[in-house]
This record gives sequence, structure tokens and C-alpha cells, in this order.
Amino acid sequence: MTSPLETRSALPLETRDGNDPDPLAAATAAVEELRSASETFRTEQAATAERHATEVRGLTDRIASLETRLNRPGSGGNDQRQEPTVEVRAFTGFVRQGRELLTAEEVRALRTDAQVAGGYLAPDQFEATLLRELVEISPMRQAARVTPVSSGAVILPKRTGRITAKWVGETEDRPGTEPTYGQIEIPVHEMACFVDVSNRLLEDAAVNIEQELAFDFAEEFGRLEAVAFVAGDGIKKPVGIMVDANVATVASGDAAKITPDSLIDLMYALPQAYRGRGSWVMNSRSIAAVRKFKDAGGNFLWADGVGTIADGQASTLLGRPVIEAPDMPDIAAGATPIVYGDFASAYRILDRVGLTVLRDPYTQQTNGVVRFHARRRVGAGVVRPEAVRKLKIGTA
Repeated sequence: MTSPLETRSALPLETRDGNDPDPLAAATAAVEELRSASETFRTEQAATAERHATEVRGLTDRIASLETRLNRPGSGGNDQRQEPTVEVRAFTGFVRQGRELLTAEEVRALRTDAQVAGGYLAPDQFEATLLRELVEISPMRQAARVTPVSSGAVILPKRTGRITAKWVGETEDRPGTEPTYGQIEIPVHEMACFVDVSNRLLEDAAVNIEQELAFDFAEEFGRLEAVAFVAGDGIKKPVGIMVDANVATVASGDAAKITPDSLIDLMYALPQAYRGRGSWVMNSRSIAAVRKFKDAGGNFLWADGVGTIADGQASTLLGRPVIEAPDMPDIAAGATPIVYGDFASAYRILDRVGLTVLRDPYTQQTNGVVRFHARRRVGAGVVRPEAVRKLKIGTA
């Protein structure tokens, strides 16, 4: 018996045409494309994250800097939001409305000056503001050494003789000498001024009246002391640096004007120890003259600055800072219009502690103002004349 078998014809084998794409290659290309897109995305995300982190760090640094500045005394930060001391409140009340309207506590807080009837000592904060303003108005304070004192005169030691030395042999006698010392006495002189303040200004609570008064007093005191520090004769005032007979002079080499060479001579007439710390002091007319000077290469001896000596960005002449002092002499035959030296070593300014203010509401009442009288004591003088030199117009 035979089983019937189903027979089928064989199907033809499928073959790939040469033009058909390779599926493996296509899959590989798709994977590579996905991987490349993923890498690009991660790179962009990392760059964005880094940019955001940099911005956050910058903002954090700025916030920290602002907080530091605001927390500094006198910067308008936390210290200014604190309540003023009773002493400051008392002085402010005294200035604005007189002693009569103060509370008993504020009256007790007012510091009196026994030497002036009816006067009161300004608070330390007020005097500190005054001194800061004085530095801007009185040029010599920018370079000289300023010392607060509490006495009527200061005596400073001065070496008047040096020890001597010599070369000696092994068994020769050694020289025996001793230095000799003298004294320099700088008396403290008194100066007084007054300023008038309108009643409306005193009544306006939005006005910082203490700052207004401090500036006005500084302007008057600064003008007065600036003249004395330069040309004071020592009679009821300090001796000026241009008046002290112990300060040596250097000739300009011309009978009527300053010469460029004389500026170099003046600078190098100083001992080396003082020369490198020296500053020039002259008035605006002398500055106008020396600004035109050039060296052999056509370069100006003067270089403009953008600040002051205090911030190290003052204008310079021959590389050293210049201080403009309106009270210096003009250029003329026989005059001494320029001084160069280490003023911190050469000239000492003594600020007697205590500024006394007297309120006078009566004298100028018809004019609608209150007059404030102030007095302070200042001394000054040359302590090391060898540290400065004056330029004298002349041939010898």
C-alpha cells in the first residue's frame, strides 16, 4: 500500500540585488547617528550648566561684596541704621534748637569746654568728619605727618651732632664720641571761625546738619591753616615751611624763570633717603609753567594723574607726585615758587583734640540765620629741614 505524498515544486531562492541597501550597514549608521546626537546634546547641556554656574558664582560674589561694603562703618550699612548715641543726639539737638529744648539726659551728655563759656565740644564723629574734609581743603595735610595731641605744645628731640668713626689699626686707640641732642618745640595755636546757617535749614529734618556744619568749618579752618602751613610767620600761628630759615634753597639757573635742569637739580639736592619719598608743592601758575617742559626726546616731564596722593594716582613731575597749593609764591625774581621733599619727615602738623562750638541765635536773628562759632587748636613746624629743598628763582 502506498501513501500518497504531496509534492510541491521548490521555490526559487531569493537573492539580494547589488543595488539594494545593506540592512546591517543601515542599522549601524542609525546607531551612530543616535550616538552622535546624544553626545551633542550632552555637550550642550554641560556648557549650559557651566554657564549658569558661572553666572550664579558671579552673582554670589557681587552680593558678598555689596554686603561687605554695606557693613563697613560710615558706608550706609548696618551701622547707619543703628540709633545715634545720646551724645550725638544731644549735639544735634543743640545745633538745631539750642540747649533749652534738650532733655535732661541730653544736656548731661553735652561735653563742655571750660576755656570757653557757653561752648560745647563736638562729638568725636563730628570732628572725624571735619578732619576728613580738611585733608581735601588744606593741601599740606596730604603730605605732612599729622599727629593728634592733648597738650599746648609738643617737644621733639633733635640730634644736633653725629658720632664719628675712623679706620684704626689693631692696637690703635678707638675714637670715643657721643651724639648730641637738642629739642624742637612746636606750640599749638588757636584759630576761630564762624558760619551762619539759615533757620529753615536747621528746621529741615531731612538735612544732615552735622555734615553741613563740618564742611563749612573745614572750609574756613582749611583756608586759614593752609596759608599758615606755607607762609606762617610763627606769630599766633604755625611757622610755614617756606619761611623756616633752616630749609636750604637751590638756584633755578635763570634770573626770572624756572628751568627744566633746575628741577632735576632740586630733586637730587635731597639726600637719597628722602628723595624717593618726595613730592612737589607749587601753585597753579607754576604748574602751568612746568607742564610745558620736555626732555631731549620731546617727552613731557609731566604726567597726568587721575586721583590724589592718598590713592597713589596723583599727577607726577619727573616721576614724583605733585600737590597744588594756592598759597605758594608765584614765579618771580628772588621768589621760591617750588618746594620738593619728603614732607612726612620734614613737616609735622599737630591737631589739638577737641572742637568747641558755640551757638548764637541772637546776633543774626534779623537775617533769619543762626551763627555758630567754632574754635580749634593746631600747631605745625619743620622738624627735619634736611628732608626738603626750595627752588629759588635766580642764578645763585
